[in-house]
Amino acid sequence: MKTNKNLKAEIEYKIASDLGEGAIWNYQTQELYWIDIEKKTLNIYNPEKKANRIINMSSRIGTVVPIDTNEVLSALEDGVYKTNLKTGRSKLFVDMSDELKDSRLNDGKCDPSGRFWVGSMHLKQKEGHAKLFNINNKSELQMKIDSVTISNGIVWTSDKTKMYYIDTPTSEIKGYEYDNKTGQISNGKVVVKIPEALGFPDGMTIDENNMLWVAMWNGNAVIQFNPNTGNVIQKVEVPAHNITSCAFGGKDLNMLYITSARVDMTEEELEKYPLSGSVFKVNLGVKGVKSSFYKAH
Repeated sequence: MKTNKNLKAEIEYKIASDLGEGAIWNYQTQELYWIDIEKKTLNIYNPEKKANRIINMSSRIGTVVPIDTNEVLSALEDGVYKTNLKTGRSKLFVDMSDELKDSRLNDGKCDPSGRFWVGSMHLKQKEGHAKLFNINNKSELQMKIDSVTISNGIVWTSDKTKMYYIDTPTSEIKGYEYDNKTGQISNGKVVVKIPEALGFPDGMTIDENNMLWVAMWNGNAVIQFNPNTGNVIQKVEVPAHNITSCAFGGKDLNMLYITSARVDMTEEELEKYPLSGSVFKVNLGVKGVKSSFYKAH
């Protein structure tokens, strides 16, 4: 596998988002979907036109996944909504208000069978007060992992037998055996331990070789990890401090798009990293895989 130890991301779209997050590439429309949690916006970015369309949401939005070219599932503060991208209107899809007392939904993605996995985080980040949920193809809500603090990155391998998952404050990536037919996970174990000097693991994506690319909060970088050995393969330096999520995009899925945040930064840090909050990109010598869309049966 080609490795380059000194990859550097460049600015793709300059914007002062508070908490840019949730990057996902819609390969059908060739657009990057991303969110600003604190500004309560869903963003549809077209790299060809360098145009970013903003849809205002009714509450903080934790993540977004496509259903098709016109609709998405958006994770808001009281549950998951269906949002029409043409009208900008949202309709409650799964009410989670009972599950989200003093919490909100955070990161999430769809598994290879089109089930939507979405996690929560306590508003005051109390340890163990969050969970990882699953909304199956029949729109039924199931709790999958308990006692989480900040539920974040989640991906599946191309053979559909493993799931990798991040609970940010643990500084670990966990691997689970995954049954694609049932959506069951089992035998969770730590596959990567991340030194705090590298930052904290946030959003994550996976490449065609089943290697993990992790956005590092407080780490100025996206880092590629090998989940089989736990080792760092390479690092992409990003000219922003808090790196939040990443997604492979472009026609060949070889462009990594990266989101960032301005929250939790000192004046000195903002001065040093004035592009924080923007969307960045880097052309990699490796391809990603197509994102899974939500599928209702």
